[in-house]
Amino acid sequence: MSTMKILIFSAAITLLVLTSTAAAHFGTVIPSKNIVTPEDSCSIALEVKFIHPMEGQYMEMEKPKKFGVLHNNTKTDLLPRLVAAKGNSPSQSEKFTYWKTDYQIKRPGDYTFYVEPKPYWEPAEDLFIVHYTKVCVNAFGLEEGWDEKIGLETEIIPKTRPYGLWTGNLFTGQVLVGGQPAAHAEVEVEYLNESPGNRSALQPPSNPFVTQVVIADADGVFSYAMPKAGWWGFSALNEAGWKLKKDGVEKGVEIGAVYWVHTVDIP
Repeated sequence: MSTMKILIFSAAITLLVLTSTAAAHFGTVIPSKNIVTPEDSCSIALEVKFIHPMEGQYMEMEKPKKFGVLHNNTKTDLLPRLVAAKGNSPSQSEKFTYWKTDYQIKRPGDYTFYVEPKPYWEPAEDLFIVHYTKVCVNAFGLEEGWDEKIGLETEIIPKTRPYGLWTGNLFTGQVLVGGQPAAHAEVEVEYLNESPGNRSALQPPSNPFVTQVVIADADGVFSYAMPKAGWWGFSALNEAGWKLKKDGVEKGVEIGAVYWVHTVDIP
C-alpha cells in the first residue's frame, strides 16, 4: 500500500472513531426535588447546565436567553434570578460556567421550569446547538398542569405524568416542532450520572450504552423504560428552518426538545 493510501486510510479511520465516540449534548434543568410536600421546605434549588450527562462533562454555558416557570397557565420570567457558578467532572481540569437559582413554591400545582439557551457553536459538528429544556415539579398534591405546552420552538409534551415514577416505569412523550407533531423524530436518552443520591455511577461497557436512541412514531410519540433510579433526559433532535452565521458563513442549527424526569427505586 502506498504512503498516500495509508495516510488516507488512517484519516478515514480517525474520522470514523471521532464520529462514533462523539458524546451527546443535553441541556439540563435539575431541581433539588421534583415533588414538594407540606412537610418539605418550600424552597427548591435549580441548576441549569449544558453537559454530557453520562460522562458528566460540562460545556461552557452563556447566560440563557430565556428562563422561566409555567404554573396555573401563567408564565413567570426567572432569568434575572440566575447566578453564574463553576463546575466540572473529574476528567476535566478546566471549570465551566453553569447557572443556578432558588425558587419559593407558594401554591399547589405543577410547576414546569423551562430554558431557552443562547446558541452553542459545536466545531466538531460544524453547527450551532439550541436545546429548549423543561422539567416539572409538583407541589402539595395538586396534579394539574404537567401536560401543558410552553410554546417553545420545539418541546416534548409528557404523556406520562412526569413525577412519582418508579424505576422501570415507561415514560411517554410527544415531540412538537412549531407546535406540530414531529413525525419520526430521533430521541436520545441519557442517564445523569451526577444524580443526587446516586451511590454507584454507571460505567457503560461500550459507547452505544452511553446514549440510548428511540425513534418517535408518525405522531411524534415515543416511549422509554428507565432502568436505574435518578434523573433521565430525553432529547429530540431536529434541524431548524433557519441558520446562523459563524465567521460570516451561514451554518445549520440543531434544535433539541429536552425533558427531564426522575425515578425512584421501590423499597
